[in-house]
Amino acid sequence: MAHEFSPQAGAPALLRNQSLDTDAVRQARIDLAACFRMAARLGLQEGICNHFSALVPGHDDLFLVNPYGWAFAELSASKLLICDFAGHVIAGEGQPEATAFYIHAQLHKALPRATAAFHTHMPNATALAMTEGPPLVWAGQTALKFYGRTAVDEDYNGLALDETEGQRIAATIGEADIVFMKNHGVMVLGPTIAEAFDDLYYLERAAEAQVKAMSLGRPLKPIAPDIAERAYRQMREGDPESARLHLESVKRQLARSEPDFMH
Repeated sequence: MAHEFSPQAGAPALLRNQSLDTDAVRQARIDLAACFRMAARLGLQEGICNHFSALVPGHDDLFLVNPYGWAFAELSASKLLICDFAGHVIAGEGQPEATAFYIHAQLHKALPRATAAFHTHMPNATALAMTEGPPLVWAGQTALKFYGRTAVDEDYNGLALDETEGQRIAATIGEADIVFMKNHGVMVLGPTIAEAFDDLYYLERAAEAQVKAMSLGRPLKPIAPDIAERAYRQMREGDPESARLHLESVKRQLARSEPDFMH
């Protein structure tokens, strides 16, 4: 299902490995690698097909992304690639998966607020993306974290194997942070790596609860819009710090059982 990317020839030599080994870049690599490993542990990935990316600190025209052919559980900080928006690999060995490049380069280019962009086919959220109508019903408290923050891309158009499809996906997002890509999967955008991972985790938990509730064959009980809005605002007040602490917890867990993720 994954596709090899054919890069443009002639990587700009002056950029390669220049000022890309700062403490901030190193920390971004570690944080992103931790997200890959925990996503694998939680079953949020699909083979070698899914992809996370993040802008390189200090370089808004470069992004970190996983290399083609590696499962999330195999990734570490040093294995992540740094690419530019033209398709050159500036640092790292290998190439990004084709759809990873064509989607993520266009997202970061069109939406500078999206420091991190996480795309998965995680099972429960993807199941909701395969149904008619709005994916989330706002019947569970966890789902309210995303109240008013979602968009739906209704127009599945096959694999993203060119820039125009990446541009189309970026254009559907608007101000949303969470995108249900109908017949496909989900995309989570965040101002930080920690916030993107936090949203990815809780989105799948909210979707899992809804899928299980729907399986009971009884009507769901939606929360009144005014209560949903109030609960959403309460949750969002502390979200950046909660997300930071969540990722710190993830890194502590991995440091005990999979310390190679940092290398």
